Amino acid sequence: MTTCIKSIHRSVIVLAFILHVSHPCYTSKSTVNMGKVDSYVQIKGTNFVINGSPFMFNGFNAYWMMNVATDPSQRSKVTQVLQDAANAGLSVCRTWAFADGPDDKALQISPGVYNERVFQGLDFVVAEARKYGLRLILSFVNNYKDFGGRPQYVEWARSSGVQVHSDDDFYTNPIVKGYYKNHVERVITRVNTITNIAYRDDTTIMSWELINEPRCQVDNSGRMVNDWVQEMAVYVKSLDPHHLLENGMEGFYGDSMPERKQINPGYQVGTDFISSNFVKEIDFATIHAYPDQWLSGQNEDSQMTFMQKWMSSHYEDSKTVIKKPLVIAEFGMSSKDPGYSINKRDSYMVAVYRNIYTDARTGGTVCGCLVWQLVAAEMDSYRDGYEIVLSENPTTDGIISQQSRAMSTLSHSLKATGPQNGPLYNAREIEFDRTHFGHN
Repeated sequence: MTTCIKSIHRSVIVLAFILHVSHPCYTSKSTVNMGKVDSYVQIKGTNFVINGSPFMFNGFNAYWMMNVATDPSQRSKVTQVLQDAANAGLSVCRTWAFADGPDDKALQISPGVYNERVFQGLDFVVAEARKYGLRLILSFVNNYKDFGGRPQYVEWARSSGVQVHSDDDFYTNPIVKGYYKNHVERVITRVNTITNIAYRDDTTIMSWELINEPRCQVDNSGRMVNDWVQEMAVYVKSLDPHHLLENGMEGFYGDSMPERKQINPGYQVGTDFISSNFVKEIDFATIHAYPDQWLSGQNEDSQMTFMQKWMSSHYEDSKTVIKKPLVIAEFGMSSKDPGYSINKRDSYMVAVYRNIYTDARTGGTVCGCLVWQLVAAEMDSYRDGYEIVLSENPTTDGIISQQSRAMSTLSHSLKATGPQNGPLYNAREIEFDRTHFGHN
């Protein structure tokens, strides 16, 4: 990768808007293909395919969907976000299939004990995504204590008399691992009460995710987490060989490629991007990117330089080492950052989008990204600084729509020309790239 995201001018937003209103090849909004999710997303080489045709996407995170849908009177918020997302051409949503603990909105109240009302909320999310033609990535558990996560699993074991010492026993204790496997089985074999389709047979689901952002304090090498990924990936595939699977990692490097550790943001989290994505049953790699958090004491230029290195390093390794597709599964800019403005966030998003699009167009393995996060209006308790309400942010909506069309156009180009080992250049593509992203 040679494109430097810090070189994007603020005026690129204006250029994106020019394309939005004037480019002869595109309408102002993407066409929504209602309900057309009747085939599994699969892997072919380093690309996603649907019915053998390339699938490149623009997507989003909305972790809160099951939690909100648990209350039928609030389900309109789920519907609104899915509808707005589909109108913006977004085609993949990542969300939680977990909520663990004694809370009244917990999915799993205690090991193996489930709240049917909450499960029906998840049923609604899956059914609505199908209705609007969106694919889902469903995550099985959280690394953090929010919504229960690893800490809750370990606490369940401790409360039942199991000798556990830290949250990292989640990865090694057979009782705790059994709790996790039981949850995985319960979700995968669930029959949707709205569609009557078992989750493992539902093509609305693009992929399962083992865990959101796994981390481990007792083993910085990544080996402990890697052993867990290997065991659980095999187990998931034994229950459901049809859906894709990813491990939910942020992209931190471990001991398998020590020279890459310098790319990490100055610390380790106990995972290994290379070895855990080498696992046979893991179908594609993921990274998350939050330079505003990871390098919070540094200036904007330093954060952008880090972002470029972070992305380009993982682009290279996914193509030449892992040889699997790569998804930027979380990125965004927080309104809590010093000097934040919507203009800065929009420029940052365009920079990241341009980087992704350029890699994908020139034969890379990046097949899509998921911005963090979309919410509906009147969801103040879910606003974490990164939230985007499309109806309230027309410039951001326009930029997201442009990226959706860019990735869709790329998919059609690949379908027409076949797999590419080099750049996908033609006159229209170059014109679109310059207008969409700005030309340096």
